Amino acid sequence: MVDLLVTYMEMLAPPQGAPLAPPLPGAIVACEKLDLSSYLDLYRAVGGPVQWDQRLRMAEADLETLLDDDATHIHVLRVDGEAAGLCEFNEVGQPAVELVHFGLVPAFQGRRLGPFLLDRALRAAWSHRPERLWLHTDTHDDPAAQSVYGRAGFRAYTRRIETFPD
Repeated sequence: MVDLLVTYMEMLAPPQGAPLAPPLPGAIVACEKLDLSSYLDLYRAVGGPVQWDQRLRMAEADLETLLDDDATHIHVLRVDGEAAGLCEFNEVGQPAVELVHFGLVPAFQGRRLGPFLLDRALRAAWSHRPERLWLHTDTHDDPAAQSVYGRAGFRAYTRRIETFPD
């Protein structure tokens, strides 16, 4: 077991101003229904460096059910057709929508693609008129995660030490 500092953040209003422009030619974000294999490949590519394992510990049937759920929205960033990142929301259509996973494949980091992906995905999530979007981030995540979320409009509402499987 490992203890991590977990920060819970929420966003209570949609992003203001114009959507961010694509930082690279060929960069697009779209909500996609991924099959299990494609999802796991992208999940591993994005989450491996920051030790994501939640979806890897799920039974395949449960994960397929989650991916097929209309309340699960996965926004995929593609650069010239190549999957470069994801932003996954659960409970879309409910008053509180959780941003469960967000990140880039390491080869695409450092090019302003993260804020672009997050901005486009948040605007899409807010189009369903939730009361709030929320997320949690922890000490295993990228050190810049909280500042990226803050610039997107999220604010921390609680922090606590939580214990997770090692």
